[in-house]
Amino acid sequence: MFRFFDTQLTCKMHRLQLNFFFVLFFVMKAFFLSAQEPALLHPDVIRITAFNDTVLRNMVNTKQIYDLGLDKLPQIIFWRKIMNLSPDSGIVSLAANRTIYCTKLTTSWDLLGKQGQDQFRDSLRKLYVLGDSASVLFTKGKNDFYDAKSVVPQIDRAIPIFIHQGVDPFYAQAILLIESPGKVLKSNAGAFGPFQLMKSVAIQMGLKVNKHIDERKDFEKSSWAAAKLLRTICIPYTRSMLANLGISYDENELWFRLLVLHVYHAGAGNVAKALAATDLCEGGMFLIQKLWQTKAGAFGKSSQSYSQLAIAAFLELDFELGRNLSRIN
Repeated sequence: MFRFFDTQLTCKMHRLQLNFFFVLFFVMKAFFLSAQEPALLHPDVIRITAFNDTVLRNMVNTKQIYDLGLDKLPQIIFWRKIMNLSPDSGIVSLAANRTIYCTKLTTSWDLLGKQGQDQFRDSLRKLYVLGDSASVLFTKGKNDFYDAKSVVPQIDRAIPIFIHQGVDPFYAQAILLIESPGKVLKSNAGAFGPFQLMKSVAIQMGLKVNKHIDERKDFEKSSWAAAKLLRTICIPYTRSMLANLGISYDENELWFRLLVLHVYHAGAGNVAKALAATDLCEGGMFLIQKLWQTKAGAFGKSSQSYSQLAIAAFLELDFELGRNLSRIN
């Protein structure tokens, strides 16, 4: 009799073990399919192992940047240098196209004072036969801010959220790389979190922001809100602006994506004014490069540089991942 009960108990234990392994199998299968889902749903998403990590990460392919030769543009080269330069040094460049003239220690530049800096700029204008109105800038290095490596896990987490909302994951990667890379910072204007959302915008997108809680610092919720902002405002307004100008577009082309980024950063109204000032009637990277030299409304220096920073950050991430071994020295 004891042997009978013992046999029954053994059979039950075997069944439990089998059930456990079946459940584990399906859980692991679901996890695996979930991990692969972004790559299956969007053609630009690739799966890579980052650095010494063995985990596969979601990443957006940068092929269009190289195909268009944007990695060779002086503006992109300039920003890549800034991303690798420490704040104790800076680059003197021509504002119009970011041609680099020299690198100076920040302390040396500061010691010149306004009068000495203006004299230095005048000497460069004469040396390079520039007009008197040519703007020459000194830009400090920002390697203390830009950190492509630290953003990789965030990109991996944000891409599925964007895809599930029907938003191109390109925007997740670009914004995370340049807005608050690997950090949770608040800007002087009050933007906060990994996607640097303003309080009013975050609330409009459904987040709680008050004196007790600020959901902008919650990565998943902030990602969800940023994707909603792009889906409901930035992308529709970009379509509308281009339609009003009679400019045809393909939303998968890089120039359209960069224009949407400008709307995300500067606002649709300012981008509309800048587009009108370009007086262009067709799209393409020429339109984006024209915006790099256009001021209108509140569309100024930081707005002009926004898409340049995005391209440069994509290239820096590629370098860090060993996918493109050309370092900008």
